[in-house]
Amino acid sequence: MNKLLSALAAAGILAGTVVAAPSATAAPAAPEFDPAPIAWGACSSPSLQKAGAQCGFLEVPLDYGKPAGTKISLAVSRVRHTTAQSQGVMLVNPGGPGGSGLGLSVLGKYVPNHAGDSYDWIGFDPRGVGSSKPALSCDPDYFGYNRPNYVPTTPQLEQTWLASAKSYATACAKNGPLLEHMKTTDSAQDMESLRKALGQQQINYYGFSYGTYLGQVYSTLYPQRVRRMVLDSNVDPRKVWYKANLDQDVAFDRNIKIYFDWIAKYDSVYHLGGSGDAVEQLWYSEQKKLAQNPAGGVIGPDEWSDIFLQAGYYRFGWEDMAKAFSGWVHNGDWQTLKSLYDDTDTPGDDNGFAVYDAVQCSDVRWPTSWTKWRTDNWATYHRAPFETWGNAWYNAPCLSWPAKPGKPVTINGTKVASALLIDEELDAATPFEGSLQVRKLYPNSSLIGEPGGATHADSLSGDACVDDQVADYLATGKLPARKKGNGPDTTCAPLPDPVPSGATAAKSDTAAGQQPAELQKALAGAQY
Repeated sequence: MNKLLSALAAAGILAGTVVAAPSATAAPAAPEFDPAPIAWGACSSPSLQKAGAQCGFLEVPLDYGKPAGTKISLAVSRVRHTTAQSQGVMLVNPGGPGGSGLGLSVLGKYVPNHAGDSYDWIGFDPRGVGSSKPALSCDPDYFGYNRPNYVPTTPQLEQTWLASAKSYATACAKNGPLLEHMKTTDSAQDMESLRKALGQQQINYYGFSYGTYLGQVYSTLYPQRVRRMVLDSNVDPRKVWYKANLDQDVAFDRNIKIYFDWIAKYDSVYHLGGSGDAVEQLWYSEQKKLAQNPAGGVIGPDEWSDIFLQAGYYRFGWEDMAKAFSGWVHNGDWQTLKSLYDDTDTPGDDNGFAVYDAVQCSDVRWPTSWTKWRTDNWATYHRAPFETWGNAWYNAPCLSWPAKPGKPVTINGTKVASALLIDEELDAATPFEGSLQVRKLYPNSSLIGEPGGATHADSLSGDACVDDQVADYLATGKLPARKKGNGPDTTCAPLPDPVPSGATAAKSDTAAGQQPAELQKALAGAQY
């Protein structure tokens, strides 16, 4: 999913032998790899320095089937516990695949009641990501301005996008052997190497979005190595990755309508329409105009939809996007639109996208028939036009990916001691059905549901009902009591929608909470 691709700026950081897919019930049957300890030193990031973090690199095999062969380096950061007794290490992944997690060692300070203080918080950039070496890049200019219309209404547009996707996949081949070793199973083995290098018998883990799938894979392969695990916004392991993206298209279309309703509620501020239907009609009308005359010569129909995609993910940013929408319609202000686009799909930086493709295209074999893609996406588009074709072309390099695909691990959480699952029930990026499925697969887990909530991966964002339960779990291992059936074990009201400056809100409204800047930027830099 072409989620807004911003780096973790606040943290200042932000064809080889194929490994067979590991067994679903045992650790990979490969020679043991014993990593060297990490040589910790000062961090270059000002925010990590301020947090008292240490930084270093973990050397791991490119190919775990050949542990004595070529090595690569993972960038790692650590904020140590401040209590007399330690509860061990807490590894964090922000999602993606392709999100930089190096700056997330600061996450512990956002856990209420100092419940995070007893852990060593470990942030890391997965293989190929950010400050890890080597870092993947294929075509840095792929997200340049004024691209062809996503919706292939003519055979020429369809062929143009197919050629572009194939060209990107071909360009990725220049990364060499690393491209053959970018599966989620490779990153799970990297986590096991990180556990060893940190001298720990077990790890604790906090994963957001795609990071929940990484946690599922790791805990299936190494169940005895997991102590406590928080999984926020769960990937449905049955649907990696083709079906998952089609499900997203429908969910994002629902959520953008929720956003249009919100804009209409504050028509006195934005003057874009007094009903959600009117705002929606105007949005698509402007998109059609941009196909003929791009704003400032740079913001065409694709950039327009990319800018507003974040509204389907999160509540933060709603006001900025509505102001930009209004400014364009009423004043012709295209510079603000460009600024929003540049903040998210940064031209000249494709690392996040390259890793996204490298992982998803090689985790599993995607359909090789373009006829199937065309049929499925047109059928979905007629129900959900907002993001369907943008998402299809985002994933289209998988049609001709230059690395051999693997087979997904069969997720099995029966041997995992405990896990806390969290999800808002209208989450678009990882629909709630996925969290219900993970709950089934992890009988020692409990699920916090947020009915009516349409925000993705927002724990530790100021919702006391959710965050206090996270704190209790991290402090004591206490989970909400598990209920019979296949629903959430407890529920929390989601944070309320934001209220624009100068607006008179309904009595029941209060301003929505705001995610910590480090977490907000990291999660906005990931796809799932």
